[in-house]
This record gives sequence, C-alpha cells and structure tokens, in this order.
Amino acid sequence: MISKDAIFTYNIDPKYKTAVAYFSMEFAIDQALKIYSGGLGFLAGSHLRSAYELKQNLIGVGILWKYGYYDQERDENALMKPAYVEKEYAFLEDTGIMVTVQVHNAPVHVKAYLLKPDTFGSAPLFLLSTDIPENDYLSRTITQHLYDPHQPTRMAQSMILGIGGAMLLDALGIQPNIYHMNEGHSVPLNFYLYAKYQNLDEIKKRVVFTTHTPEMAGNEEHGFSELSAMSFFYHLQEHEVRSLLGMNDPNFNFTLAALKFAKRANGVSQLHGEVSREMWSSYPGICEIIAITNAQNKKYWKDTLLDDAIKAGNDEAISTRKKELKKQLFKEVANQCGKLFHEDVLTIVWARRFAGYKRADLAMYDWERFLKLINNTETPVQIIWAGKPYPEDHGSIDLFNHIIERAKPIANCAVLVGYELELSALLKRGTDVWLNNPRMYREASGTSGMTAAMNGAINLSLPDGWVPEFAKDKENCFVIEPAPKGSPDADKLENESLMDMLEQGVIPMYYHDQQQWLNIVKKAAADVAPAFEAARMADEYYQKMYDK
Repeated sequence: MISKDAIFTYNIDPKYKTAVAYFSMEFAIDQALKIYSGGLGFLAGSHLRSAYELKQNLIGVGILWKYGYYDQERDENALMKPAYVEKEYAFLEDTGIMVTVQVHNAPVHVKAYLLKPDTFGSAPLFLLSTDIPENDYLSRTITQHLYDPHQPTRMAQSMILGIGGAMLLDALGIQPNIYHMNEGHSVPLNFYLYAKYQNLDEIKKRVVFTTHTPEMAGNEEHGFSELSAMSFFYHLQEHEVRSLLGMNDPNFNFTLAALKFAKRANGVSQLHGEVSREMWSSYPGICEIIAITNAQNKKYWKDTLLDDAIKAGNDEAISTRKKELKKQLFKEVANQCGKLFHEDVLTIVWARRFAGYKRADLAMYDWERFLKLINNTETPVQIIWAGKPYPEDHGSIDLFNHIIERAKPIANCAVLVGYELELSALLKRGTDVWLNNPRMYREASGTSGMTAAMNGAINLSLPDGWVPEFAKDKENCFVIEPAPKGSPDADKLENESLMDMLEQGVIPMYYHDQQQWLNIVKKAAADVAPAFEAARMADEYYQKMYDK
C-alpha cells in the first residue's frame, strides 16, 4: 500500500500548509487522461496544475471513468455519433487501497489509483474505480461512464466520490483541514463526516463548496425516498436528514444541501456570485456565498513562441507565429472536413461544451445575412465550430448535426469533432476571434475565452460570466450588446448585435487596421494574466475559503 509520505513529490510551501482535499467529478489534466466532459473539468485540471506549481498542500479526489465521457466520432453521413472505448492508463499507480461503500444496502468495493504529481505536473490526484473483479456486474458499471444517464447509477457515482473518497483519505491516514466540494456531486461526503463528528458545526468547520450552476433547474436533485433507498445518506434516515438540514421538499437538492453543510461557498465569477446569492437567498441556514472568479493555467495552455512575441511587443513575430498556428489548425480542418482554409483569412471559432443555452448557431439566426457575410470575397471570413453535447441530450446533438449539414456545402465553414484538451488548444491558438454568445446570466464563468486571449485570439463575447471583469470594448476584446433583460426577442436582437459588430467592427479592423488589431491582441494577453491565471485563483481559495 502507498505510504502517506509518497503522495507528494515536492515540499509544501508553508504559506499553503492547510491540508485540502478537492473533490470533483471530473478533472481535465492531460489529453491522455480522458476523465472530463467540459468546463468543470478544465477548471479542476487548471486548479491542480497551479496547486502543483505553487506547492500547495492539496490533493484531488475523483473517479477513474473506464469509458470516459465518450469519444466523439462521425457516422457514415459525417454526422456526430458517440462512441465508447475502454481506456487504459499505465501511468496511474495502483495504491493497493480498497474501501467498501454500501450502495442500495449492498457492499461495493472501491479501488484507488494515484496520478503522481510529476506525471503531468499536477497536485496528487486519487481516482476511484468500482470496475474491479471483486464487484458484481452492476457495481462495476458505476464508474464506467461519466454522468451516466441512468439515475440510480448517477446517485451511486456521487456516493462513490463523496463517501468512497472520504473513506480513502481515512485509509491513508490523511485528515484534511478542508474538504472542498467542486460542484455538488460529492455531497454524500458530508453524511460520512456527520457519522464521524455527530455535529453539523464540526462539518461546517471543515467543508467549503463551489457552485457552478446559475439557474435553479440545473442543480441536481432526486427524491428523498429514492436516495434513502440507495443508502445515499450513509447511516442517517430520511427524517434525520430533513431535521438536520431543515429540508422539507419532496426532493433533495444537492446544491442546497451543500450550502447548508459548508462554512463558505463561492460562485465562479463576480456576476455569478451575485446571481447565486439571489437564487438561494430565501433558503434559511445556508452559508455565505462569495465569488472567486475561475481562471486557467497559462503554463499549460500557452504557445511559448507566441507568448514570447507578445511579451516582447514584436508585432512581426506575433503575426508570423499566429499564421503558423493557424496552419496547424487548418490541417485538422482539412483532415476532418476536406476543406482548405487560408492563414491570411479572418478566422472565427465557436467551441465549448455544447448546450442549448450557449447558442452555437446564433450567427445563423438570420440565414441570409449570414450567407452574405461568409460569401463576401473582399473581406473573407472562415468559421469553425466544435463542442461536445451530453450524449443523451438529443436536442443538442440535433443542433450540432444541423450545423454540420448547413456547413457542408460552404467551403469556408467547418465543424470539428473530438473536442477535448488537445483540439481545444489547437483551436484557441489557431483562431483570430473566439466567439461566445450564451443567453445572458446563464454562463457561470466561461473560461475558454481566457485561454484564447493567452494565445493571441480576441474575444467576441456577450458580457456574461467572467467577461464583465475583463472586457474593455475595442481595447482588449469586442463586446456584443445584450438585449434588454427579459426580452422575448433576445435571440433576434443579440444576433443583430453580433452581426453588426462583425460587419462594422471586427472584420474592417482585421483587414484595414492590423496595427489596432495587434494592439488589442497584446492588451488582451496583458489583461488576462495574472488576473485570470489559475495561480491567482488557487491562492485566492487559500486566502478566502480554506484559511478563513
């Protein structure tokens, strides 16, 4: 069995001596470790990378997904299809530790693996698996698919992460000062802690919580009776949980419970903090909700040559390297779509987790105006879309495929599949404009624009999530004017604002004022780091959440 002393391969900085266990359902650490779906994982991965660089006393706890989220492939008509391929990770260390979690009153054995810090440059990460010979078939499926669509399996996944993760730490002899729940998936860990301390105040001393969901409907909940039957509440009965937390609704809301267990919680942008406080203000017994804006690890995401050119203010080197990076991206466009893009043409990318509220097709809202834009040969434009819908979200998959069908006959429009860390980096480095147009107040943070700005791409965005903290219109980005709050015509009005900005601002500047374009590129890169670099975020968690 692995020793406690062998977990860290670096000396802890005394500034960060508080011991933290960071629980997350997904971590995007490296392209080779496919245990993530989107922004939550990208955020957690950058957090662990910066914790490593700062030598923080932080350990990640997650799940080893046998089939990952899914592999995004194409069918015979070049439309998207999910595929599930078993993953093997020879670089993980078998810790020799196994714990047992009761799921639906039956024992489920949980094996722990370790991603050592020096493998990919991250804080230590323990990954839990039930897909082992000691379990029956049903138990083995718990850790096979990230965000399994089968609801009892989803409940069990939270139990393995929360209860199994806490048991693992006990087996290792690690007593964290702080248990950090990154989103509400790991909320069962609190019931394990209650069995240990028998006191809600003792839990509150040790637990903090990060919420990422700015709308009530997006916060996971299940019926109390179903969760109780699953042994979700560890040794507590349903009436005891209701009494402990003062929850009287038929459903148990994961976020609300986390807010009642934690000593402090945070939204992931200043705007999201405000939205979260308003969302939960009518519920008694919740903790304080502050804001710690998400950030991304620059060392991982940056292109070194481009970054050096930007730092030096060398416009010729910036332009030269950017064209080289565009060529690299366009090889992938040609490979997937059979289309030849050109490095001298303004290139726009829309790429992120694929969900309806993010409006991947907003630019197409007025189809005739869109066609006029992309068929203009005097000031040509190339557009690329990429993203991963939830594999059971058939509406989003239909939208993804609708965009593929519309883009097929257009030589300067392409849709890429396989949106994971590697493709994400290729897109951010190879685009001129990073487009972000969600429905307002639905984007908690939206960190992809941060890493785009680190790589010489200019954000074209609605002022949601992190953007209001960063944006200076036409100085470090282009801001799309939002529709009046609550407007029933928001899609129409914001499409008009987007197209106006492209036609009157973005495109003319790119082709007729390259000096101003490069000034924005340099200003964006200077403004995005360190303010939105993950070292700031990782330090801020210690100052505002862990040590306070």
